Amino acid sequence: MENFSSRLFRIRSGETGIVLTLGLLLLINSVALQVSGIAAVSGFLEEGGTNQILIVWGVDYLFILLTAALQTLIIDRFNRLTLLKGISLAFMLAFVILRLMFLLRLPGWLNYSVQYILSEQQLVAFPLIFWVLANDVLDLSQSKRLFPLIAGMSFIGKLAGIGIALISPDLFSRLMVAPEEMLIFNVVLYLIVYLLITTGLRNAKIRQTQQRRETVAETLTEGWGFIREVPSFRYLMLALLALTVCDTIIEFRFIVVSKAVFSAPADYQRFYSLYRLGVNLAAFAMQTFLTSRLIDRLTLKNAFLVLPLAALGSALWMIGLPGLASGVGGQVLTKLGRDTVNESARKSFEGLVPEERRGRVSAFMDSYLVAGGTIAGCLIAGAVVLAGERFMPDLYFYIYLAVVVLASLFALWSVLRMKAVYDSSLLNWRLKRRQRGASVLDNLEF
Repeated sequence: MENFSSRLFRIRSGETGIVLTLGLLLLINSVALQVSGIAAVSGFLEEGGTNQILIVWGVDYLFILLTAALQTLIIDRFNRLTLLKGISLAFMLAFVILRLMFLLRLPGWLNYSVQYILSEQQLVAFPLIFWVLANDVLDLSQSKRLFPLIAGMSFIGKLAGIGIALISPDLFSRLMVAPEEMLIFNVVLYLIVYLLITTGLRNAKIRQTQQRRETVAETLTEGWGFIREVPSFRYLMLALLALTVCDTIIEFRFIVVSKAVFSAPADYQRFYSLYRLGVNLAAFAMQTFLTSRLIDRLTLKNAFLVLPLAALGSALWMIGLPGLASGVGGQVLTKLGRDTVNESARKSFEGLVPEERRGRVSAFMDSYLVAGGTIAGCLIAGAVVLAGERFMPDLYFYIYLAVVVLASLFALWSVLRMKAVYDSSLLNWRLKRRQRGASVLDNLEF
């Protein structure tokens, strides 16, 4: 049975403990994220409206830019284990403050907007530090084999969180408990995360980074400088930026068509919970059992072709057959490509970066690019909505979907260019120290 499990999950001797600990951290964060995120989206659409979600997204990612800049300043200067514990305590405090906002009966749109922004910080800030730490614990060969499994455990957390969000309104109603009390549940979850980091990673062997004195400006621009000078990273950056624009507009289209069908708040929360349940079940199965094998078969550089093709197919489907089926199907297709193959390939790709720079490069790619692409997508979709509602109210969605087609084709071109310079980029001086170890490990099977 142990040998079967080892072959199935590709875990080698001595790796079980660290894989379980890292996986549980992602799992618990995912539970807390789904519990707060589903309630935030459903509550805001009831209080604020569909088109206004673009404003919330834009403001949200401005906050993400600010927090990413702060993380960039500290992520390579401090012990990453300490940083992960610190952000866990920060989320505990944030949920306590949010619960007080509901107790003070502040406007509903404000409370749900803050809750949504907080849930997005859970999605971006915690994983950023987590994956940098994971790259310090595992080498490149292990990361390609184990990261899909570790990431797969986050899907278990997503499923649990969705289930809790799905049953909690009826359960709380029967118990005569305010729905906002679920925020205290998140406080407890992050306390568990803190204790798990303290105990489970206490004896982990973490590669030490070489610290050097830098100005604030040098620290903030290190990620951009690295990506600008390494051609493969530069083309991948362009692709990720364009794909984030695609993802934002596709998700907006999904919300528009689904809210039009499920207009009642309770109906929409059930639909949205079931949608998340379905997409995460599919993503969990794919991430746990297929992604690492698919990346091995395609090779790392070819794996980045999956998401541009998924985004292009989603946009063409939505244009050709407008309605709920294409809205949900296109959203699912894009999310599966993004959250499985693309995410695992990107994390492994970032493992090429030397440890002393990896945090800032990861922050640039996982936060700055995502924030910039999301804000750009919100501005494009918002401009089309404002003009379209006045001049062509029934047809303007074709315009922003056409933008998705163009952006996905640009991303496809960028990935092809990245493939062409991938091998020569490994000789770049910025990868030299890491390359000596990676060039051998990348070709080994243990």
